Amino acid sequence: MAPDSSAPEHGSVPGRGRARRVARGIARVLAAAGLAVDAAVHARLASQYDAVTATIGQGTLFRVEAVLAAIAALLVLVWRRPAADLFAWLVATGGLALLLLYTYVDVGTLGPVPNMYEPAWIRDKKIAALAQAVAVLATVFLLFTRARPPGRHRR
Repeated sequence: MAPDSSAPEHGSVPGRGRARRVARGIARVLAAAGLAVDAAVHARLASQYDAVTATIGQGTLFRVEAVLAAIAALLVLVWRRPAADLFAWLVATGGLALLLLYTYVDVGTLGPVPNMYEPAWIRDKKIAALAQAVAVLATVFLLFTRARPPGRHRR
């Protein structure tokens, strides 16, 4: 008699694959939303920081952050590959790290990068930090919970 192919394998939990897909889908939406908010905040504020310059202006750096965050948000939703998740994590983590660094440390001018020290926690900075933190957590979840290809089970 042939084994019943519809029966769950030893050690597997029925519905676990679906729950994982739903959780990963929610994480993708959260990561993309966090990155989109980050992009919007940086794009909106860029012109206000154009006067802060060295070789590169802070407004230009804000625009670069906005573009990278927008690309990462699209990739994490559309491409759904570990490389996209990693890129999104790098953008969110890098943005949050720099935001915190320039809030708490007066780094000064670093080569072509202007002094971007701003110790105040203004509303937009709080929003960007929260959005980046959400994106970091969501992408960490995506990176550590790989989806298994259909029909492949652990033994």
